[in-house]
Amino acid sequence: MGLFSESIAVNCTDTGQPQGVQWKGTLYAVANKPERWYERRQWWVEENRAPLGSGAGLVDHEIWRVQLQPSAAETETSHSITLDLVRHLGSGRWRLLRIHDAAPSRAVEPEEAA
Repeated sequence: MGLFSESIAVNCTDTGQPQGVQWKGTLYAVANKPERWYERRQWWVEENRAPLGSGAGLVDHEIWRVQLQPSAAETETSHSITLDLVRHLGSGRWRLLRIHDAAPSRAVEPEEAA
């Protein structure tokens, strides 16, 4: 797993849930229901001042863990990846936060199974 902070394009449902991601030139579809939670951030490292009335958006990150599958038109493999994405509540912009390694499945040879 690695930590990142790069912009990423995310398409959302009407309720704000990620449904598609474009990353490194590949279009991905969300394969399973995404999970959402909030984490505290060190806002004073990123911001010079705390604007009056900024509230929870200043203190908390909205994080979504999504499992992604490349669209059929994009790739010949069906290897899925899992990413943690952060949405900036003020601007609506998305950043890639973490990549979770998802090893491709492989068939077990008969001699390995014994």
